[in-house]
Amino acid sequence: MTSSNNSPALSSAKIPHDDFLDCPTGLVEYYFAEGVFHWSEGLYRIYGYERGDVVPSMDMAFAHIEPADRPAVQAYWDRVAAVGGPSSIYVSIRDLKDRQHKLLFSADYILEGGAPVGVWGVVVDLTQSIHSDRHQLATEAVAASALNRAVIEQAKGVLMGRLGITADKAYDIMSQQSQDTNKKVYAIAHEIVERAARR
Repeated sequence: MTSSNNSPALSSAKIPHDDFLDCPTGLVEYYFAEGVFHWSEGLYRIYGYERGDVVPSMDMAFAHIEPADRPAVQAYWDRVAAVGGPSSIYVSIRDLKDRQHKLLFSADYILEGGAPVGVWGVVVDLTQSIHSDRHQLATEAVAASALNRAVIEQAKGVLMGRLGITADKAYDIMSQQSQDTNKKVYAIAHEIVERAARR
């Protein structure tokens, strides 16, 4: 099967930006006259299959889509098949081994002589990218929390030494000042430590 000049051929499709090279990608073509889906090797792999394991179909693909996403995906497919695109949707699927994937699916008409004869789409598996971003955010949050705790402990030490009070009382003072000034406790602690350092 070949595609027209107005649609991408599965064998020659290129990822548009190097940034996407680390994300698994796949391509799909669907011709209205045939009523058959054609998947690239990459798309089979995203779903956990090899070519020949299954016959791609709407029912087969829907069985992998998370139930909550199915109505939106059906409406998306109906819209693209009726009016074309480009149009995109985020989809959560479960592969053959029940691992969740977060996919970005973008689709448009396949045109021949200016007339729509089918739909083609590109699928980008964003799972690893999203996981990396979340891991980075979590790491940064833990680091910030540890830094804040360290500053609070320093401030408690300053107050304990200056006022001759217990650690609990020192924290109570900072907590009360936090409420009075509408500032976070760590911000109050930071100010105490800075003032102590200047002196």
